[in-house]
Amino acid sequence: MIQIAIDGPGGAGKTTLSKGIAKKLGIVYVDTGAMYRTVGLYVRDHGYSYEDTSAVVSLLPEIHIEVRFEDGVQNIYLNGVNPGERIREPEISMYASGVSKIPEVRAFLLETQKDIARKNSVIMDGRDIGTVILPDADLKLFMTASPETRAKRRYLELIEKGQNVTFEQVMEEMVARDAQDAGREIAPAIPADDAIMYDNSGLTFEESLDALYAFIQEKLGDKLNNL
Repeated sequence: MIQIAIDGPGGAGKTTLSKGIAKKLGIVYVDTGAMYRTVGLYVRDHGYSYEDTSAVVSLLPEIHIEVRFEDGVQNIYLNGVNPGERIREPEISMYASGVSKIPEVRAFLLETQKDIARKNSVIMDGRDIGTVILPDADLKLFMTASPETRAKRRYLELIEKGQNVTFEQVMEEMVARDAQDAGREIAPAIPADDAIMYDNSGLTFEESLDALYAFIQEKLGDKLNNL
């Protein structure tokens, strides 16, 4: 089995590219951010702020998150219901970042994430995969792009999904989340010491996917051949 860790800020393309790479390699893709978004959604829907730590922790026993791999795609279920695109709302991005600072929330989700990696060859993306969740991963990448590029990508993605947002709103929330994620005391969103930096600012999705796939093949060729 192999483990590939891809970290980076929002809008860097890590989720879309990780899905594409997983499909090419025939391994499991795990979107850890979706798990934090799901917790954040539950907190928001119950009328609490992500800054109300005691309230968030008190809700955890009510939350059951299940990861199902259906037709090779990861789907998140919250108490038996797939919340779908609701977890991608801009407000939920801040909720996800906020609850991820809470140690009890991280502990709540950590074992689920590690258990998936123990049982499957995985490509896992998030913000602390290489530093906390898969510290012994076979390959660690920290993917990034300029703030403007990342905000434009996220804006177009949300518009395509029918959400009523402005570019300025997306940019403001992205900058705020970057600062919140990088500055948190628990598992900050920073590159692992042995991570390889990967900036895809000037590439289309197809160009970035081809380049990343070739790079992974070069680095993990023998292990991939033995899957």
